[in-house]
Amino acid sequence: MAEQPDVPRLADAAVEPRLARLDAVLGQLEQTPGRTAELALEAVELLTEVYGEALARITDLAGEGAGELDRLIDDELLRHLLLLHRLHPDPLEGRVARAVDDLRPQLRARGAEIALVGVHDEVARISLSASSCGAAALGDLVREQVLTFAPELSAVDVTAPAPAPALIPVAALWQRPDRAAEATTSGAEQAAEPLALDGTA
Repeated sequence: MAEQPDVPRLADAAVEPRLARLDAVLGQLEQTPGRTAELALEAVELLTEVYGEALARITDLAGEGAGELDRLIDDELLRHLLLLHRLHPDPLEGRVARAVDDLRPQLRARGAEIALVGVHDEVARISLSASSCGAAALGDLVREQVLTFAPELSAVDVTAPAPAPALIPVAALWQRPDRAAEATTSGAEQAAEPLALDGTA
């Protein structure tokens, strides 16, 4: 079997700016009038469909081997393409939960806590406890991370957690309301009763 030539590989750090540039170029093409721009967009759409089908077949084959599909999902570029073509095997809420779990250590280092409230109607609701001065920036970070894992979401709602309910003293739970009212009334009457001139009640 002939040796395969070494193919130049891109590091993850080099992939991200290329994806951003691709989005920018496609955006410019969409705004450019003329048949040439239309043909270019059609070519991109056809390539996307073909590569999407190829990726679907790869995931089908990988699913037959233990751990192979997990390796595909863990690769940043492949995960992006799986999400782009809606081929990611994990359910939406599971991916949102993973994004929250991945963020938790980073946020705790900044003195913040995060929790997934739930996902409903393509809206993820996240609880974020942070100081007021840094809450806005951390909220943007949470939205960006969650949408990276779940781009099909229509919104990511980041809110402060609800305040904890006030604690009721245990002794108050054992006191009957009618007796508590009687004790309060009796004490008020005694305080208002005048003293006799000789000092006797």
